[in-house]
Amino acid sequence: MKTTVLGKSNLKCSRLAYGCWRVAGTWNPAEVTPASRENGIHAIATAYEAGFTLFDNADIYCRGEAETILGAALAQIGGMREQVLVATKCGIRVPGDPSPDSPHRYDFSAEHIISSTEGSLRRLGLEFIDLLMLHRPDYLADPAEIAGAFSKLQQGGKVRHFGVSNFRPSQLTALQGACPMPLAVHQVEISLAKLDAFSDGTIDQCLSEHVTPMAWSPLAAGLMGSGASRLLPSQKNYKPEQFLPTLNVIAEARGTTPAVIALAWLLKHPAGIQPIVGTTTPARIRESALAADLDLTREEWYRLLVAARGEPLP
Repeated sequence: MKTTVLGKSNLKCSRLAYGCWRVAGTWNPAEVTPASRENGIHAIATAYEAGFTLFDNADIYCRGEAETILGAALAQIGGMREQVLVATKCGIRVPGDPSPDSPHRYDFSAEHIISSTEGSLRRLGLEFIDLLMLHRPDYLADPAEIAGAFSKLQQGGKVRHFGVSNFRPSQLTALQGACPMPLAVHQVEISLAKLDAFSDGTIDQCLSEHVTPMAWSPLAAGLMGSGASRLLPSQKNYKPEQFLPTLNVIAEARGTTPAVIALAWLLKHPAGIQPIVGTTTPARIRESALAADLDLTREEWYRLLVAARGEPLP
């Protein structure tokens, strides 16, 4: 698979990333079984064999089970750790943590960032994480405090590079202003069903600051591939009927699938968008990898954009 370098870092990886949020097969850790763990390891192995060399995770995915499964895969597959980058995220705290009346919240305190990283390292079975991201903006975030935690983790050899996820451009600017190291990535939802990043300044900032945009849910939870599954509440009002006919026409003309075209649409952008593929079906993982070698024309790209907008360009 073609490769890319993340932001201003020295992290080189596959043009597409593999997302581990579904590898446990459930969001409930009590429902994870030996069979579901093996299915997750098999999906990760398939992605690695297909050329994916960045594996995206988070401590919140099945309450750490997804990290444990990725760690097991890294331990079982000879030479894999030396060939791939491991990314994970922290900052979301679930209800009841640490006391029964604790609410669902976000926590970018230095104490939590550092303790979360230690927990991720244990579950992954690693000495260091290649890329650590802050998952969702904390309303009480102190950029200077975060920068201090990042510096401590980096100087201690526990994290190589850092990034953010789901931030507003102004929040990224504030954090970067406090951090001595460049932030490498900004992970945000981007797809034909979710175009906000193109108009809210996110992609513009990534281009100007040399930050790599990582696109989560690039197929809108299956709306452009296998059929929707596990839609987030924010995704239930998407209107795939606006662009699916155009997507299907282009896919047929190109002799490929709508999912491949939808991923190639993201890859076309000069900001270097890196789609995060999250399917655990081996055939679809291999199919997704084909997008890295498909270059849409400018005309095809705009046909899809206009269809996704549901209205003509100004």
